[in-house]
Amino acid sequence: MAKTVPLKRAIPDPPPPSITECQLVALDPTVFHHPIRRDILHLCINHYRDSLRQGSANTRTRGEVRGSGRKIRPQKGSGRARLGDAQSPMLRGGGVAFGPKPRDFSTKLPRKVIQMGMRVALSSKVLEQNLGVMKTMDWPNGKTKYLSHKISSLGLKNTLFITGEDEVPTMLQRAIRNIPLVGVTTSREVNIHELLKWPRVMLDAKAVDFFEQSLGKPYASVDDTPVQEAISRL
Repeated sequence: MAKTVPLKRAIPDPPPPSITECQLVALDPTVFHHPIRRDILHLCINHYRDSLRQGSANTRTRGEVRGSGRKIRPQKGSGRARLGDAQSPMLRGGGVAFGPKPRDFSTKLPRKVIQMGMRVALSSKVLEQNLGVMKTMDWPNGKTKYLSHKISSLGLKNTLFITGEDEVPTMLQRAIRNIPLVGVTTSREVNIHELLKWPRVMLDAKAVDFFEQSLGKPYASVDDTPVQEAISRL
């Protein structure tokens, strides 16, 4: 008789930690509860994308095209249109009349407007409930599969991790760089475009301190009730 193969049941991933299993951290309302200003975000995104343009497009004018400056035919008597040299923009192989030249597309934006844009971007993530806080982002080894399983079990796909360290921890950088739909950067290098592009943002405690120190303002202009966010371990 053929042996019966025993059934194997896959072990489901553990559910993400509930709010009762997490601690709460108080966030500065001047940074994480700023009024949403879409006009400020528009200015900041245009400023960032303008800085990405190479501006290296180049065409030759009639003075830069190689060739003789001799007049092609006499001015009168041929019955045909009058022409000058062979570099005329009207002729095939001639110069370009008003073509692009290398230029700098970058624009200027006041520092305070950029800082307000960072506050608005962080506040929008809090308003959408897509911002979380971790105590630390230290990771013990550089193996991708362990970190990938941990991220999947916590439901943190499509997440940008921001650390307040000067550099991303070596083991975390090594383990996370091959995981799709996940990114990691530092609080000093992150920009408004990245904050808005990623569906979810996760900060560590040092990143929260960095943003509150660099972007914080007195409580006079906004509601002084601290914003509560769940804090968990990676």
